[in-house]
Amino acid sequence: MSAESAEHAAQAAEHGGEHALTPASYIGHHLKFLQAPVGDGGGFWTLNVDTLVTSTVLGVLVLGFIMWVVRGATAGVPGGRQALVEFVFEFVNNQVKGIFDKSYTFVAPLALTVFLWVLFMNAMDFLPVDIINEFVFKPLHIEEFRLVPTADVNTTFALALSVWFLMIGFAIKAKGLGGFIHELYAAPFGEPKFTKNPLSWIGAPLLALANFAMQMIEYISKPLSHSLRLFGNMYAGEIIFLLLWLLAATGIFGWVAGVVFGAAWAVFHILIVFLQAYIFMMLTVVYISLAHEHH
Repeated sequence: MSAESAEHAAQAAEHGGEHALTPASYIGHHLKFLQAPVGDGGGFWTLNVDTLVTSTVLGVLVLGFIMWVVRGATAGVPGGRQALVEFVFEFVNNQVKGIFDKSYTFVAPLALTVFLWVLFMNAMDFLPVDIINEFVFKPLHIEEFRLVPTADVNTTFALALSVWFLMIGFAIKAKGLGGFIHELYAAPFGEPKFTKNPLSWIGAPLLALANFAMQMIEYISKPLSHSLRLFGNMYAGEIIFLLLWLLAATGIFGWVAGVVFGAAWAVFHILIVFLQAYIFMMLTVVYISLAHEHH
């Protein structure tokens, strides 16, 4: 074989290898976002279009469904649709009452919105991604489209930061701006005081600095734990589903095993979907409740 022929063969093999279906390429393909860069090069400001579209559509559908049910509510015997919504309303309301002992006219609707929105975003993990990609997105010439918004860390951080800003806003409203700032330096180790003892002129600033450092750790850790808990669980669930579909592609025995294990994991994943939405809602209520406490 000539050198030129060998070079062509190597290029063909390389080209074929790029398009061969491997576990890495299959999972990598399904973990790519449909992105739209903002400005030159995008970078930090690159938008994940699939996350934005899916989360927005789900938010409109969920809230629109609730509004439709509420407008058609009757005082008599409720239908199945109305009974379901009333059950969810009562469930969330009771959870908020058990934690938030103050006026909860804003917190209860907020908790309901967070719970339902996160729940339906999580539930997108049950959709068969390969079938949807083949019959929906490929005809639209869309190569990548991730259907689970909460498997995108940008979504969970945005939700957590929204709750974080609300928490700070409620804290300032309950304590006043001066009280909020004072607490940053006076808790959790106590208020620093200057006395006639010369050591207090050293100890008081150190105590204030220690209080401020602990407060900053607490304020930074809340949105981190709030967002990464939800993201980690949903991202892991997405990876496990992809691994099971890979198993189903290995042959007849792999297909049977993939179906059996996939069904078992889907049943278990239902618990994760509901539990993570519930935890995210409860942490939202807890953080806002803690913002009202005086130290």
